[in-house]
Amino acid sequence: MNYTSLTAKTRAALDALAPLQSILEETEWLRHSNDLSVCDFSLGNPHEEPIPAFVDALRRHVEPGNLWWYTYKMNEPESRGVVCKSLRRWRGVNFEEEDIFLTNGSTAALNVVLNVIVEHGDEVIFISPPWFQYEGMIISAGGTPVRVRANMTTFDLDLNAISGALTRRTRAIIVNSPHNPTGKIYSPQTLKALASMLTEASGRGGRPVYLISDEAYSRIIFDGRTYYSPTAFYPWSFLVYTYGKVLLTPGQRIGFIALPPEMPDRGDMRRALYGFQMLAGWAFPNALLQHALADLDPISIDIGRLQRRRDRLVSALREIGYETNMPEGTFYVIVRSPVAADLAFVKTLSGYNIFCIPGSVMDIPGYFRLSLTANDGMVERALPGFDAALQEARRGRAR
Repeated sequence: MNYTSLTAKTRAALDALAPLQSILEETEWLRHSNDLSVCDFSLGNPHEEPIPAFVDALRRHVEPGNLWWYTYKMNEPESRGVVCKSLRRWRGVNFEEEDIFLTNGSTAALNVVLNVIVEHGDEVIFISPPWFQYEGMIISAGGTPVRVRANMTTFDLDLNAISGALTRRTRAIIVNSPHNPTGKIYSPQTLKALASMLTEASGRGGRPVYLISDEAYSRIIFDGRTYYSPTAFYPWSFLVYTYGKVLLTPGQRIGFIALPPEMPDRGDMRRALYGFQMLAGWAFPNALLQHALADLDPISIDIGRLQRRRDRLVSALREIGYETNMPEGTFYVIVRSPVAADLAFVKTLSGYNIFCIPGSVMDIPGYFRLSLTANDGMVERALPGFDAALQEARRGRAR
């Protein structure tokens, strides 16, 4: 891209985001985005009515409870208390309220953390296939993104590749578990090995290499598996979370940053995070969501139903003839494209009113990603189209 009036850093960040922007701004995608007749597997948007308990919670708290109900809100003590109590119960870790920082979603949380810890020239490792915005956010914070490929056979972390990427300039690594888009949950053995590696690298470099744990999908776990937070194995960690996934309300943004109680020098980090929340465009959730948080925290979409949808979609696609993974968590299924040009095949699918994300946007060319937030009716309506598109691709290869 040629943005002659912009800084080099801004151009680099926008270039990193360009593949996703090209999809979101594509005419056909815009045309279908509000069309109820299509089968939309593209983004993690809801395609059913919101959870009634979510709506009820907002209604209960919309009427002012006092004169200051809708004044400026920051890391409100009541909100911190809700998160702290929830984390202690859920994770069995004695988090402290002063170590909880309420944000407007995990995107804001990641932005705050990166800007606090990264200096110009610092390297930040991220795992590929990545979430769309990691690379651009690292650049925007002044860092140098370092892409490390996951093991594409097991979808696990490639510890040898991570070890080879660690240098004296490494400041942080972003780990996303369960992983978007593969759905992989990293095991305690893998996380312990990673922690040992980061500890050694911190000693060599004379400063901590931070672990940023993106846990957006940590409550969306299938098959009775146990979730292990990477922050439980390494003290120099940030736990980043959003409620938007488990509530399936991505347009109502509330999340948090949590510091593990073992993190050294937390006093300085507390002040830095709090300050940068203000500098980063007021990265706090709005008043209504904070007032309602005690009611929102225990609410969840029906994970069992989501798992059944996963089972139906994966089994049907495999029966048709596609190669797919079986995600252990998250909203997503990745499917191998029957032709190498995944973008071309995604356009073929759009001809059958099926919309999804091409793998090349996520650094996995030759795949495409489906979101399980499509409703059950969409899944059933889409199956004949998936079949027809596969047959069309096979005929094209035969010619």
